Amino acid sequence: MPKPVYNRILLKLSGEALQGKYNYGIDFDMLDYIAEEITDISKANIDIAIVIGGGNIIRGDFASRSGVDRVSGDYMGMLSTVINAMALQSFLEKKNLATRLLSAIEIKEVAEPYIKRRAVRHLEKKRIVLFASGTGNPYFSTDTAAALRAIEIKADVILKATKVDGIYTADPLLVPTATKIKHISFMDVLQKKLRIMDYTAISLCMENKMPIIVFDINQKGNIKKIVYGKIIGSSIGEN
Repeated sequence: MPKPVYNRILLKLSGEALQGKYNYGIDFDMLDYIAEEITDISKANIDIAIVIGGGNIIRGDFASRSGVDRVSGDYMGMLSTVINAMALQSFLEKKNLATRLLSAIEIKEVAEPYIKRRAVRHLEKKRIVLFASGTGNPYFSTDTAAALRAIEIKADVILKATKVDGIYTADPLLVPTATKIKHISFMDVLQKKLRIMDYTAISLCMENKMPIIVFDINQKGNIKKIVYGKIIGSSIGEN
């Protein structure tokens, strides 16, 4: 039987990934699908951490452009990630998976406070760890939170789930002639200003040699294929 090529992964899900067929909020059919994909890789006996965004509910930068104070808007965005993480946790537990929800903002009624050593201990016990509330600070995206948490827990790789099958020279949904990039260096991402993740996240990964794989979450089995070493999507690395 093949062995997984990674021992510990961090899965980055956008809030928009939970929208599914809707334009806003949570599509619970999509949530169940994502939970099933995660259940499938849990059988590989690897450590699984998840960072989830909140853009399906509210984005801090959009709220600030609409008149909300930027700091308040960012905290509103962080709270939306807690809602998403609670929803995903519920669906994972319905599939009999042990989970722990850790929040960078203290909300003791629904989540444990984020403590790095506690998070690592949960992972060692093969509990799926969901990180909510981003970094806990305004002006930082959940992409940056994913990079930071991956580095802190010493993950082997960040799996960045998207709606397209990798990195393209332009948005393939808007530019039909855009071509796929199978591999790109961190520096090229920054120099070419590709909006795969925000530049703070890319810089953090570059400084700490944390590889990223960008893939299509809507293709069933993609996460499992990546975990077992199949080349899926696009990769970002040192060279």
